[in-house]
Parts: sequence; structure tokens; C-alpha cells
Amino acid sequence: MLVVKRSGVVEPFSRDKVVAGVRKACQGRPVVEDDLALLAQRVEDDLRASGQAAIATHDVGLAILGPLRILDEVAYLRFASVYRSFESLADFEAEISLLRAAAGIAESAVPVRSGTSRSGRS
Repeated sequence: MLVVKRSGVVEPFSRDKVVAGVRKACQGRPVVEDDLALLAQRVEDDLRASGQAAIATHDVGLAILGPLRILDEVAYLRFASVYRSFESLADFEAEISLLRAAAGIAESAVPVRSGTSRSGRS
């Protein structure tokens, strides 16, 4: 399977590149190397199942988002913020709202850390 970069350069798919990219998003998170290897395998399997001989890098990124979201939501948010070019706090808030909605968590049910209000001010 080949990957077509934005520049038009074509190269073989590399699980190692998937792991390297996801590892950055998982830095400091409770994610082990085996988790990263399994995620990369799942991404490769999903992409191969599409039947396409060449996949755009954009599609590789999309294929990473789903499994990463399941693995670790903070790492997912980090990866998504770079991949989707978040430019403001509103972009993060919108994505967090989607994560909460998918998890069935109402805004009012989110605990507030002691000493802070929901706005984050003391």
C-alpha cells in the first residue's frame, strides 16, 4: 500500500510513522508501546480493507483518529488539534463537547475541581 503526501511524493505505508506520530500525542499519558503497535496495526488493516492501492496522508490521519479516541481521549485531542489545525480555544471546546456527547456526559455533570468555577476562575 502506498501513501500519497500533499507534495505528491509517494512512499510505502509505514506503521512506524503512524506510531511515531501517535507517540507524540501520547507523551505523558498512560499508553504503552504495545498499545501504539496495536493502534498502528488497526490503522493499517482499516486502510488495506478500503481496497485502495494508494492512500492520501489525509486519509491516514482520519484512520488514526478513531482508534486513538478509544485509546486515550487526551492524546486524541492533542492529535486532532494538530491534524485539524485548531486555531482557538473554541476549536478545543467544540471537540471536547463532541467527546462528551459521544460519551453521554452532560455539561452539567462534569465535575468542577475544587477551588475553581466552571469558567476556570477561582
